Amino acid sequence: MKAILLSRTGDPSVLEYTNVPTPRPRPGEVLVKADTIGVSRPELLVRRGVYPWMPPLPAIPGIEMAGTVAEPGAGATRFAVGDKVYVTARELPVRAGCYAEYIAVPERALFPLPAGADLEAAACLSNYQVAWHLLHTATRGAPGKSALIGQASGGLGSAAVQLAKLAGMTAIALVGSAEKATALQAFGADHVIDYSAEDVAARVSDITGGIGVDLVLDAAGGKNFAKYLEMLGPFGLAVSYGKLVGPIEANIVSGLDQGPGYLNSAAVRIFTMHTLDDKPDVRAQSMNDLIAKLATGAIRPLIHARLPLKDARRAHEMIEAREVIGKILLKP
Repeated sequence: MKAILLSRTGDPSVLEYTNVPTPRPRPGEVLVKADTIGVSRPELLVRRGVYPWMPPLPAIPGIEMAGTVAEPGAGATRFAVGDKVYVTARELPVRAGCYAEYIAVPERALFPLPAGADLEAAACLSNYQVAWHLLHTATRGAPGKSALIGQASGGLGSAAVQLAKLAGMTAIALVGSAEKATALQAFGADHVIDYSAEDVAARVSDITGGIGVDLVLDAAGGKNFAKYLEMLGPFGLAVSYGKLVGPIEANIVSGLDQGPGYLNSAAVRIFTMHTLDDKPDVRAQSMNDLIAKLATGAIRPLIHARLPLKDARRAHEMIEAREVIGKILLKP
């Protein structure tokens, strides 16, 4: 079969499109034929060699795919040939394996998809799962009525915009260009703020009538994170779930203990999906809810491009160049 092989870490050129043996399903496993493969940021970290949960090399990167059952192994009885399924490496021993035409996985790790499921939309579910937990788990089930969503033009940010609206929240998308603002407006965000051209705090105040937002979701980190504390309303929560710019540099305690942060009893949470690594039931709760939404068409991902699997290098280059609005998909 054709696959992307990572034998050494580095820039996108280390992603090698090559022939590798097609796996055979062992007892209790299922062989899945890929229809669509999602591209996500953890794969860039694996490629660079900086992901704390690195798979042993050589490895086939990739954390998600949607496809069909090609062959059940001995004793695997849950699925029949042709069944639509979703594979997420969050259910596998290593965070890898999906940049390939086929993958063999334990039967228990598969999520069944409805017969009429859109496999391209299903291949975006890893982003939706993180967004679901940002809204419902990181907030302890009380996300509030409004959310300021940073990095909203990415695959994860746009998923958060959509899920926030499905939860009945006012979704305020924060983006960095006029092109991205136009895309998020068309995608359905209630409000869009272009931080490259607008005063974010002033717009948030205007949108919320001076009250502030209930929830901030931020994947950038860096020195500007503390500014969000001034945009929170009473009992508001700012959630940091990434370090795209770098580690949080600001004095968070000072931001919470002085000014608007203090008066609003504001809070900060650092979130990672890896907190749920030993909680399969919690992961399944989110995935089952998302698959139900997928079945009704409520999940409609923002797709930037569909590329052939051989162009995985180009996909990584596009994400690193910040050219992407939505999700990149690979097609075997």
